[in-house]
Amino acid sequence: MPTQQSATIEARLSEQKSFPPPKSFVEQANMKDPGIYERFENFPDGFVEYAELLDWDERWDKVLDASDPPFYQWFVGGKLNVSKNCIDRHLDTRGDKVALLWEGEDGEVQKITYRDLYKRVNEFAAGLRALGVKEGDIVTMHMPMVPELPIAMLACARIGAPHSVVFGGFSAKALATRIDDAGSRFLVTIDGYYRRGELLDHKSKADEALSMADQEVEKVIVCTRHGGLREGTTLVQGRDVLLSDLVAEHEGETVEPVPRDAEDILFIMYTSGTTGSPKGAQHRTGGYLAYVTGTSKYVLDIKPDDTYWCNADIGWITGHSYIVYGPLALGTTSVMYEGAPDFPHKDRIWAIAEKYDVDIYHTSPTAVRMFMKWGREYPDKHDFHFRHMTTVGEPIQPMAWMWYYEVIGHKEAVIVDTWWQTETGGHLISNLPAIQDMRPGHAGKPLPGIGAKLLDDNGEEVGAGASKAGNLVITRPWPGMLQTLYNDDDRFIKEYWETFSDTRSKDWHDWVYRAGDGAFVSKDGYFRILGRLDDVMNVAGHRLGTMELESAVAQVEEVAEAAVAGRHDAQKGTVPDVYVILREGVDPSDAVRGKIVRAVEEEIGKFARPANVLFVDDLPKTRSGKIMRRLLENISNDEKLGDTTTLRDPSVPERIREQVGGT
Repeated sequence: MPTQQSATIEARLSEQKSFPPPKSFVEQANMKDPGIYERFENFPDGFVEYAELLDWDERWDKVLDASDPPFYQWFVGGKLNVSKNCIDRHLDTRGDKVALLWEGEDGEVQKITYRDLYKRVNEFAAGLRALGVKEGDIVTMHMPMVPELPIAMLACARIGAPHSVVFGGFSAKALATRIDDAGSRFLVTIDGYYRRGELLDHKSKADEALSMADQEVEKVIVCTRHGGLREGTTLVQGRDVLLSDLVAEHEGETVEPVPRDAEDILFIMYTSGTTGSPKGAQHRTGGYLAYVTGTSKYVLDIKPDDTYWCNADIGWITGHSYIVYGPLALGTTSVMYEGAPDFPHKDRIWAIAEKYDVDIYHTSPTAVRMFMKWGREYPDKHDFHFRHMTTVGEPIQPMAWMWYYEVIGHKEAVIVDTWWQTETGGHLISNLPAIQDMRPGHAGKPLPGIGAKLLDDNGEEVGAGASKAGNLVITRPWPGMLQTLYNDDDRFIKEYWETFSDTRSKDWHDWVYRAGDGAFVSKDGYFRILGRLDDVMNVAGHRLGTMELESAVAQVEEVAEAAVAGRHDAQKGTVPDVYVILREGVDPSDAVRGKIVRAVEEEIGKFARPANVLFVDDLPKTRSGKIMRRLLENISNDEKLGDTTTLRDPSVPERIREQVGGT
């Protein structure tokens, strides 16, 4: 953990100005009672408040069974159906309200009401059963952002078949690996989808994946982006079934939602780790749905009359929790968009926000930095007014936060930064927006009922305001947490619990969840996430978080985005290289390079001075938008590039290497 420079960083972080939520927001907020924190300290019974947002077929006997840590059970004895909670219970009161508002990149629009959704989900569910899908079977989905994806998820939930959604941008090999791990005999895919004006072939990935997979897939359901099959797409006789044919055979059929035990699996979500085999985070039915519904209502402030837009991909946990399940359980309108944010123009996002009068906008710091790079001229062309804005996925630098607040929110919207993971199911650290002030660059405080603290590498607590960073850990269970890693309980314990837990104990107090992120916590309890602990470098005995270096660089007005990587140095051990994307209209120069170096020296100290400032056109990012700093380390150290298959554009690292000349 950082030591000598920590006091400087902590002092600078605590000097960040706080912003109170607008009075108009507080007056209408779903949760403005600070007493919620005290209620949830009645652990675990406080979480009943979330569970009671749902309709249960059978009420639970016990809120939490913690007798076999870390294999916790939530709402024991309860039964419910997720599809019923997201659709059926809304039909009488808001059946004609739009549930999913989808816009394709080509301009096609589908406004799917809750009544439409009920019909389409039931027909899909009937088709799944006819193909032989039974309760407990895992159905894999490899899909882009089209309406058939949430429909397929809800159809699986209706009949009690867990789903495993694989992000549509993943390669055939990645899909095959996940099919094998899940033992899935059924796959849902699509013939093609639009990206930057081109109808891309998608079905061939499924064909290639199934030729590689050891698991035999019996049936492949093929959706079509348009009325007919994309030209060049082929079907395998006896295995492949067109969705249009399947639902036509079951038109108008209804399927009674299967009551599921609260602990039954709802879905598996594979984490996009950079090493090792994929980890299938296994999520339960009752605790997960209760938690994402509660946090959607209280953190995102979603109301049934809202138009809410989470500009993420359903192929990741954010899309599961905060596009599909949480918002639909609350009966709101959830926006989906198929295409690239800058096609055919860089104001496409803001045009959609204006067109549909979006109330709540939810995006990533990566997207905010991209919007900032493009400039305010694009959002300024459109008349949109967000009440609430969220960031998710990685820490947001204070400068990007301020731009988001001033340019996109017009200083009128509340901003909520959120820290959570695939494994946590939902937000764990964030402000309840009507209760706490906003602080740029800080995720906020642990949410009601969540126990979070920092430990040093020896397991000793790093106190609030201690001017030291620590390992972020969660000290007690919560309903949205993963049950285990699919078919791998031993790895579940090793990855998340072993480091700071007494694994011999049967007392849950002795079990501590290791998040794998570093953080500071201020005297008044605000957490500032530093990022993954493997994104920390040792510079002449000082452990520097890449997040802090990048935040310093981002304060230079010419910089649109920056990433820091460690270069091996015989004297200092490691020195930082800074890879910089400049804002449009700014040319690389020694003057800009000098400003970047001075910013780092002034913000952190001369010991942190970058060895090189390298101007590039792009950065290596995963399909979820996270920067792959280890590939930049390969470039800085003139090493062979590691695995690039998870990148959005695998050609980027080699282009960077050519641009910087091997540094």
